[in-house]
Amino acid sequence: MSNQPDTKKPEFTGLRGIFWPVHNYELKKFLPMGLMMLCILFNYNILRDTKDTLVVNAPAGGAECLSFLKLYGVTPSAILFMIIFVKLANVMEREKLFYAILVPFLAFFAAFAFVIYPNKEMLHMSLESINQYQTSFPNLHWFIPVIGNWSFSLFYILSELWGSVILSMLFWQFANEITKITEAKRFYGLFGMLGNIGLVIAGPTIIWCAQHAKSMPAGVDSFAVNLKYLMGSVFVGGLIIVATYRWMNKNVLTDPKLYQPGEGAGKKKKAKLSVSESFKYILSNPYLGLIAVLVLAYGIAINLVEGVWKGQIKIAFPDMNDYNAFMGQFTMWTGIVTIALMVVGNNILRRLSWTTAAIITPLMVLATSAIFFFFVWKSTVLDPFLPMLGTTVVMVAVIVGQVQNVLSKGTKYSLFDSTKQMAYIPLDPEAKVKGQAAVEVIGGRAGKSGGAFIQSTMLAVIGGSVSLASLSYILGPIVIVICLIWIFAATNLGKRFMKLTQGESDKKGKTA
Repeated sequence: MSNQPDTKKPEFTGLRGIFWPVHNYELKKFLPMGLMMLCILFNYNILRDTKDTLVVNAPAGGAECLSFLKLYGVTPSAILFMIIFVKLANVMEREKLFYAILVPFLAFFAAFAFVIYPNKEMLHMSLESINQYQTSFPNLHWFIPVIGNWSFSLFYILSELWGSVILSMLFWQFANEITKITEAKRFYGLFGMLGNIGLVIAGPTIIWCAQHAKSMPAGVDSFAVNLKYLMGSVFVGGLIIVATYRWMNKNVLTDPKLYQPGEGAGKKKKAKLSVSESFKYILSNPYLGLIAVLVLAYGIAINLVEGVWKGQIKIAFPDMNDYNAFMGQFTMWTGIVTIALMVVGNNILRRLSWTTAAIITPLMVLATSAIFFFFVWKSTVLDPFLPMLGTTVVMVAVIVGQVQNVLSKGTKYSLFDSTKQMAYIPLDPEAKVKGQAAVEVIGGRAGKSGGAFIQSTMLAVIGGSVSLASLSYILGPIVIVICLIWIFAATNLGKRFMKLTQGESDKKGKTA
């Protein structure tokens, strides 16, 4: 017995084990990835807050338009993009594919701020025309502004795709390809922690731009000024992403100590599949199917809550710059809370089971959503501007909704994203690349479109200018059921993940 090795000592101890479990030689690989994620999330949050401001406050628009736009605009675009991505992946090498996907996004956002938005009056329907169509087609009351303000809708679609395409696909596929499971347990939580500094930076950036724009003299379109500053920031962030990715390809992927092609895959690379074969592969793979359920559940639940919440924000902040500034401080607080949760989440990932880490997010969404819908219901049965808890009822709903979204997104970024990405690592290269592409782009968008379908169907059937807040007594129970399904799927996936990772550990032990 004395010849048996002692229990393996942890690689890191003390505060470093909690906050910075990264070897010095790994910094060359880790820090650039963290910078890329920071810039991606910085852009993502500026785009997210700006797209909502545009559509919710568009002529004759509102938060109710978002469900129609997500269902009939974002989802078809995501499917089309996935098909194009798979085709390009078969003919382009990884680095060129990265640039081919990223650069067009940056070009559009710059063109929107400096060319399209300043000419919106010429490009869009007039408010009178939109109102006439709404009167003639009451069941399409909230869909008509989506068409009438088409450039805002296009901006919204591409902003939505930024998160799925640039973050979920390009970044995480790259990370999964060059990161081993042993590194992922230490790196992935920290990637999120560094990345969420982007939220902390994006929030004050949005607030400053909105406040500066409001100081413009009378007669100047203040939001147009705001938009130019914001999209200029997005363009600069995109250039940093491109430069960092290029540097990694030249200096990190050529270092055998940090990266070896195929390391940790454990399986031979299969022949590339066609688009139809890729869909069949995913549908026949229960493991990928469970990951898709997690993505779908999050998308549906958070979309049902956000649609109602953004309607309350418009009531409280009718000015576009004020609306944008409120979303900026929401983004800032989301970043601060997420970074704090990242410290906790990273240690949960390393010290507890994958399943424990995975079910925390649905439990958080379940609890906070139930509280939020209760207050929204109160705002519909009472005068929204009656005093309540020291402020108006509508402001109470806005504040409770903000707390709900901050906590839900904090646990999502700190635990849900990391556990989801870890779940891909034991899979073969085909499932990692094309399987992940389909789950992330189609699954992610289908999740949001699922919530959008529920909302838009209710709005279309009832017709007229009915609000989402008035449907909270129906939407609330639906969110609760979705969260319960989410918890069940995460538990089932956890069992399969443990079997796959245990199998790899056994193989390594036999070859050692």
